This record gives sequence, structure tokens and C-alpha cells, in this order.
Amino acid sequence: MARVLRVARSSSSLFSFGSRSYSAEASHVSSPPPPFLGARRDVTKERNVQWVFLGCPGVGKGTYASRLSSLLGVPHIATGDLVRDALASSGPLSQQLSEIVNQGKLVSDEIIVNLLSKRLEAGEAKGESGFILDGFPRTMRQAEILGDVTDIDLVVNLKLPEEVLVDKCLGRRTCNQCGKGFNIAHINLKGENGKPGISMDPLLPPPQCMSKLITRADDTEEVVKARLRIYNETSQPLEEYYRSKGKLMEFDLPGGIPESWPRLLEALRLDDYEEKQSAAA
Repeated sequence: MARVLRVARSSSSLFSFGSRSYSAEASHVSSPPPPFLGARRDVTKERNVQWVFLGCPGVGKGTYASRLSSLLGVPHIATGDLVRDALASSGPLSQQLSEIVNQGKLVSDEIIVNLLSKRLEAGEAKGESGFILDGFPRTMRQAEILGDVTDIDLVVNLKLPEEVLVDKCLGRRTCNQCGKGFNIAHINLKGENGKPGISMDPLLPPPQCMSKLITRADDTEEVVKARLRIYNETSQPLEEYYRSKGKLMEFDLPGGIPESWPRLLEALRLDDYEEKQSAAA
């Protein structure tokens, strides 16, 4: 892994953190906002972003990381996908992972690092440059490994209330024919104590997929809550680690994709860039 990631040190990054000045109108960037983003830059000349997405299981890391990956032209590497691919394979690792996942436990650092190393080696062979990591690092040890071998420009920490996370996880469905993911949960959390409410419409499948929906074996209320509890216990030192380095952006999702995507782009100073990309299309 070190051999692969070390190559990334020489690549350019989207934002320079040397002279940090950041202000945001969006109230969904947690206060006080860390001063890590400079003025908007021409990202067409600097595409090799090296970002990390953090957040509880079910918060939507994959959705927003994937969208940014397409927008910026860098690979989106989700450790959850790497684990699922390994689960679908045959052999001792698949059986070991199945037991871990079904019990709601976190996969060990050794397994995750090994899977990520193989993915990065494959990307390097294809000429990939830069990355958006989704689901890694999850522990301080993983963060230290990553910090030893490459420079991370930005860490985006997506946040949602726990009751919303539980409902989202329990509503997840996958079509066993086309493989696409959907969510049948209709979330309408009322605001209270000065906090805004959150509304999310379900992401329903087309008619041809409706009868083919399946639920992940680990998406039970007991397992989901256990996963959230474990994540919260391990994530606090990780968040503080990146906060102390001035690289953490905490972003409270205001709702579903229609509400959250433009606010996230604004916080990342990418709203103008998406408009330029759309105009050029």
C-alpha cells in the first residue's frame, strides 16, 4: 500500500491549504467553520484531488463522493464496495468477512488496508491519478498509515441525526437483477430546539425492479444501531485528528440530494465549476 500511495505525494491537489481562508453562507457547515478553503481556482488545470469522506453508515458518503468523482474526474474508492466484492468471491476471506459484517462489527485494519492496497495498485496500472476515499480511514491507525504515505487535502465529514440514519439504513433495497440501489424510507423529521427539520423523499425503483428488491443481511435495526455505536466510538479521535490539522469540514446534510448537493458544492467552492461543466456539455 505504501508503495502505491507514495506516488500520490507528487501529484497536484485541487485546494492549497497553505493560506487558508474560508467563509460560507451555508448554515449547514458546522460552526465555527474551519478556515481551510481558499478562493475558487481553475480546477480544469488541477484535477488530482486527494480527499476523504467520513460519516456514519447510511449517511450518504457513497452518493456524494461518487457525484464529486464524476464532476472532478478522479476515482471514487469505497472500501464498502471493496468488502462487498470480496464477500462475493470464494475462499476463506469471504467467509471471514461474512461473519464480521453479519454481526455488525467493523472489518479489521489489516483486511481493509490489504483490499485498498490492491485497488490502488490496479488503478495505478490503469493510469489513475488522485482519489476520493469513502469509508477509509475509519480508525486512528488507518489515518496514521494514510498520513505516512500520502497527503490528504480535505476530509469531508457528512452528518445526520441518528434517527434519520437508522431509517435510511432500514429502507435500503437492492434490485437482485440490475444491481441498482434504492431506498423506500420516507423521512420527515420535525425541527426542534432550534434545529431545522429534515425531509427526504424515498428513492423508489422502477416497476420492473419492484418485485426483485432484496435487503442487505446486515440491515436490521439491531445491527444498524450496533454499527452506529461502534462508529461513533471510533470516529471521535479520527475527527479530532483531522480537525487539529485544519483539514476537516463538517457538513450537516439539510435533506435529500436536491437540497444537499448544491449546498455541498457551495461549501466546497465548486458551485461555479459545475455550472461551467454543464454549459460546456
